[in-house]
Formats: sequence, structure tokens, C-alpha cells
Amino acid sequence: MSGTITVGLDGTDHASAAAAWAAEEAERRGSSLRLVHAWVWRPTDVVYVGDRAAEEGWLRNMLDEARSRVVGRHPALDVTTELLVDDPVPALLAEAARADMLVLGSRGYGTLTGYLIGSVSLKVLRQTAGPVVMVGVPDSSTLQQDAEVVVGVEPGQIGDSVLEFAFSAAAERGATLRAVHAWSVPTVLAWSPGSLYLVDEANGLDRINRDVLADTLRPWRDKYPQVEVIEHFEIGSASEVLLSNSARAGLVVVGRRSHEAGLRRLGPVTHAVLHHATAPVAVVPHDCPPG
Repeated sequence: MSGTITVGLDGTDHASAAAAWAAEEAERRGSSLRLVHAWVWRPTDVVYVGDRAAEEGWLRNMLDEARSRVVGRHPALDVTTELLVDDPVPALLAEAARADMLVLGSRGYGTLTGYLIGSVSLKVLRQTAGPVVMVGVPDSSTLQQDAEVVVGVEPGQIGDSVLEFAFSAAAERGATLRAVHAWSVPTVLAWSPGSLYLVDEANGLDRINRDVLADTLRPWRDKYPQVEVIEHFEIGSASEVLLSNSARAGLVVVGRRSHEAGLRRLGPVTHAVLHHATAPVAVVPHDCPPG
């Protein structure tokens, strides 16, 4: 695989962690790595110790230092940098459109309070047409590159691009893929007597959910026979079930529905995972399968 992975940098520790993660990913994929920072000079009436040239010089130095750190660990990796003279959101969206993957830093405050996602990242996540990976500063439990890839699966509601990304990521890492499907028992009043009879004949909702998950994954198992897959289904809240199965993951993959009628938002499950998962989180836009 080839292509480009782009990282948005801002000089912080979580952005440095994003660059380190992206470098590993680029080397694994045989991709090039692009390090960028978006910046617009806005002089104000407030007394400022620097000037445009000084600030631009500092930012270029920041990019050069980030590149040096990456090349020091990955000398064979093709790494380029660019200072983008534009506002962050449109600049990063343009970068995401030309890259295979955009990687951004997530300000981590531990599992108790969760991750705080900056406003720029949220706007990019809501609008981009390609995968965005959010990376926090890792601890010793999140450094295993061969740890499980975990993907949230909602049969009938998840697009091919999400499962393609998840299976591909697991194949590249030689990792197990854990496909997580959370389900709930529907309100009895919503079921007709005929529906209840069919459920009983099919050995109950448990069997139905097993079969639906298996059917959803079957074409991807056939395409990626080398990937070991664990099919996990559980009664409960989708966000809670997915997070509980992501504690030791190396990567969590979730979907975001593509824009409908101009609506730009993250779903509740994606939003919860972004704020509370300790592993890097890949948000993959997708179109709903035809119903």
C-alpha cells in the first residue's frame, strides 16, 4: 500500500504523539508522511513581543524539529513538512481530501474524565470525507502495535468503508479484529404476535443477532482470510459495550454517517468513544447501506 498520511501539528505533546503514531502507520503501509501546521498572521492592538517573521520562524522550526524526531526513528520514511497559510479548519479539510488518512492529537486527561476534543478537531471530524485518527499521549498499556483492532458494528447501518478500514488495519498489523455489536431487547408492544412467533422459531433474539453479525462480516472475512475475527455481541448501551471491549485495543474504529441534508454532527456512540477511549480512534465517514 502507498499514499500519504498527513498529521496536523500544533507544537503540543499530544500532537507529537500523533506524529509518532502516524510515522509507525506510514512505515507499515509504505506511505509517505506529511507534517503540517495551519497558521494565519493576525496582528492585534495588544502589545506583542514578536512579529510576523518571528512567529513564522518559530512555527517552521517546530515543524523541522518534529520531522527530525520522526526521521531519527524512521530513517527510511519519506517525511515532508509544510506551513499552511490558512485557517486551521479549511486547511486541514483540504489536507484530508488529498491524503489517505489525517491524524490529529487528542488532549488526554485519563480514563476518568476522558479526552477533550478541541473545536478545530471536532469541526474537521464532522466535515471531512476521509478517515481521521485521533491520537492521545500514550501510556505503557497503549503502545502494543499488535493489540486488537476493535470496530463497532451496527448491522444494516454501517457502510463498507468502515469495515474495509478496520479489516485492512488488522491485516497490516497482523492483529486480531474484534467486531463489537451491541443490541437491546425491543419493547414487547412493538412486536406483533406473528413477529414473536418467528423470533421463537429462530431460537430467540440471541440467535438472530448472531446471524445478522455473521452475515455482515462474511464478505470481509472472505476478502481478508488472514485476519482472525472475534465476533462479540452483547446486550447493552452501544457506547458502553464498545468502550468496555476497547480497554486493551491498539486501535478503535467507528463510523460517522456522511452528511445528510447538510447535517454535520457526530453520533452519540462516536462522540463517547472519542472522549473516553484510551487507544487511538479512527473515525471513518460512510454512507448508510441501501435499505
